[in-house]
Amino acid sequence: MALGAIGAGRLLLLLAGLLAALGLSPTLAIHVYTPREVYGTVGSHVTLSCSFWSSEWISEDISITWHFQAEGSRDSISIFHYAKGQPYIDDVGSFKERMEWVGNPRRKDGSIVIHNLDYTDNGTFTCDVKNPPDIVGKSSQVTLYVLEKGTASHVPIL
Repeated sequence: MALGAIGAGRLLLLLAGLLAALGLSPTLAIHVYTPREVYGTVGSHVTLSCSFWSSEWISEDISITWHFQAEGSRDSISIFHYAKGQPYIDDVGSFKERMEWVGNPRRKDGSIVIHNLDYTDNGTFTCDVKNPPDIVGKSSQVTLYVLEKGTASHVPIL
């Protein structure tokens, strides 16, 4: 039994409604992952890991951006940007001389390292990845806790 034009249209409408009700869409969103928390000690370095999953091939137009929001602040500043195959460390803030790009977008890695940690580095770092046409998705946040030397061994393991 063949579906008529009206029957096929209703079926497509029903399917679209069902997908919307389930929270699914025809296009997939990019997924960005960071650890929830990272601990470091004053004067040491820490890697802020950022990985991602995209339904698309890794585009030449991929961009990775890191922002920092200091503990107790409402403002967020851009500290790093990767675009057109080049890493750019922002000239603003205290990270410009202490940051290193260690990511590899082809391996779905947008990680950075912060050297010579200081108490002022305590705060939330946000990693955001766009891989056109896969640009819909949430960024991911990691909170950095900088501790006095010798106290890192007292951090509870969850």
